Amino acid sequence: MSEILDAIIIGSGPAGYTAAIYLGRAGFNPTIIAGALTPGGQLVNTSEVENFPGFPDGILGPDLMDAMQRQAERFGATIIWDDVVSVDLQGPVKTVVCDQGQQLQARTVILATGSQVRKLGVPGEQEYSGRGVSYCATCDGFFFRGKPIVVIGGGDSAFEEALFLTRFGSSVTLIHRRSEFRASAIMVERAKANSAISFVLDAEVERINGSANSGAESVTVRHKDSGELTEVPANGVFVAIGHSPATAFLNHAVDMDGDGYILVDGASTRTSVPGVFAAGDAVDRVYRQAISAAGMGCRAALDAQAYLNDNQ
Repeated sequence: MSEILDAIIIGSGPAGYTAAIYLGRAGFNPTIIAGALTPGGQLVNTSEVENFPGFPDGILGPDLMDAMQRQAERFGATIIWDDVVSVDLQGPVKTVVCDQGQQLQARTVILATGSQVRKLGVPGEQEYSGRGVSYCATCDGFFFRGKPIVVIGGGDSAFEEALFLTRFGSSVTLIHRRSEFRASAIMVERAKANSAISFVLDAEVERINGSANSGAESVTVRHKDSGELTEVPANGVFVAIGHSPATAFLNHAVDMDGDGYILVDGASTRTSVPGVFAAGDAVDRVYRQAISAAGMGCRAALDAQAYLNDNQ
């Protein structure tokens, strides 16, 4: 077993890196367990970020996360590129077990694990995953150059993906189950002004069709008003219907709601377990912005500092 650390941060998105910056500047030398496959959170899969303060011309999501990482390391943060598989958060010393077998102990833990993509759960989705079905436009858009593309969703993420994919697809069709969008007005305006994007509204995807040789070829859509089924050509099917909190590994070690979001005490980041704090998309189901996650990461660090100072 290793030495007892002051603070472990599980997660490496805006919340996790911001918490590390604040704890590092306070002299607590936090350890970040950043993840093995998806360090940096959802912004690593985001093209241009236009709404994070300080970047008037925007910044690429991976560049923003890289800058946050380097800033955290500058102030003494140690980064472990692994996933957490289990935790024991009871008592004054918390234990965190990583996938590669490493066990770490600390007096405080900040949970900043973010969220995972939500899936459609329709026939063909799993069968054609990686063979036409994707959850990341910036990762996979290139593979569908000159081919018809469908984006499923109605929020900012879906619109951002649709706009990005117009660089590659012969056409981009955005399918949404309602007649109104959750996306911000500016994203909707941009998409409607782009002649490469068409819309299928008040409709739900029933299944994804394809073949063993070609992968995905189309989606079957049910129109809610008439019940009619139509087929939309699609070699690329990009699912952007939201996220679920990445908290299953906690095994309810802290109090959560029915959807797996971590519950905190009022406006603080304190969880139901003393010395354990939570921030970012694992807590926030409403705002879900990089800046709000970063702000919550700051608050988690300050709450952890107060706890450490009170329990020396």
